[in-house]
Amino acid sequence: MPATPLTSAPSAAPPPVVHEHITDALKDPALVRLSGSVVLARFETMKVYAALGAVRTLLASGRIEPGQTLIDSSSGIYALALALACHRYGLRCHVVASTTVDATMRAQLEVLGATVDQMPPSQSLRLDQERRVRHVRALLEERPDFHWMRQYHDAVHYAGYRDFAGLAGSALPPGPLTVVGAVGTGSSTGGLTEALRDLGREVRLVGVQPYGSVTFGSEHISDPDAIIAGIGSSIPFGNVRHELYDTIHWLDFRHAMAGTVELLRRHAVFAGLSTGAAHLVARWEAERDPEATCLVLGADTGHRYTERVFARHSEALDPAVLRPERIHSLSELRPPWAVMKWAGREAPPGARPPRGGGESAPAARPVGSSR
Repeated sequence: MPATPLTSAPSAAPPPVVHEHITDALKDPALVRLSGSVVLARFETMKVYAALGAVRTLLASGRIEPGQTLIDSSSGIYALALALACHRYGLRCHVVASTTVDATMRAQLEVLGATVDQMPPSQSLRLDQERRVRHVRALLEERPDFHWMRQYHDAVHYAGYRDFAGLAGSALPPGPLTVVGAVGTGSSTGGLTEALRDLGREVRLVGVQPYGSVTFGSEHISDPDAIIAGIGSSIPFGNVRHELYDTIHWLDFRHAMAGTVELLRRHAVFAGLSTGAAHLVARWEAERDPEATCLVLGADTGHRYTERVFARHSEALDPAVLRPERIHSLSELRPPWAVMKWAGREAPPGARPPRGGGESAPAARPVGSSR
């Protein structure tokens, strides 16, 4: 599609900023209008907000000290964000990496000074996650001076998204706002929405899930092609606050691929598979509520999906003909694309972390949160 011709001279741009560290440049997204009411917040790595906010809060509260080692498990973009935050604030970083972390990502982590333990190949997301958690626990027994970041459960990761809420709130027009994003750990969609609501904004939160994830009750449905890192989970996450979500969409891999390829083909945006899934959902949501501004969260770039998604672009479905099936209960859930009014329901049984401490226990609210 050819570029839209300019009809008027651009307004004067603000003076460029010289940043003190690369994280300042990386954390803010590019805001791109995809249609009249749909705006994409496209990040290079969105979890820089989570990692920076968490590390700053932990340092300010005295829970960690300069020079200490921070440890966590990750499937990729949080690991990089944490390594960058540690680089900035003079901390050491140890990553227990998923089998899905590729050589490019691992090389970046190691050059940044992080030590990396990577899990062996696995056909099971649940096994991969459980192996990582067990390995972190074993390391903590040997090194109690390490601080476990617990990105899945420590609500300190909500803190950084308050900065993003201020940016989004000032850039977008007033009025009702629909936030559409993949639900991984819950911190990005939840943190942004809480902060925007605290600022007085009317926000409807739409979450995107794959089949096979326990987070919103689809663990009994298999999608053998699913490779959507960071969008779902095979274990309960304490940072997902189910009561914040108004609507949930479940998509299979082929639908997410359709949205991802269209995002590049139509809008020249090279983004990850979770962003493509959110883009497809936002198209449908915007048709139903054209008066609301729709903000799509684009967590990362498309590099790690080059072979499995972009190289297969000729196989992509046509998004124009794709529609979800409306359901009213989880018992009706089935592929390839379903949508349900969640309306602040509590977590389904399989998504409730057990109480009593450790990696499975939800943590206290972060500083500055009113919910």
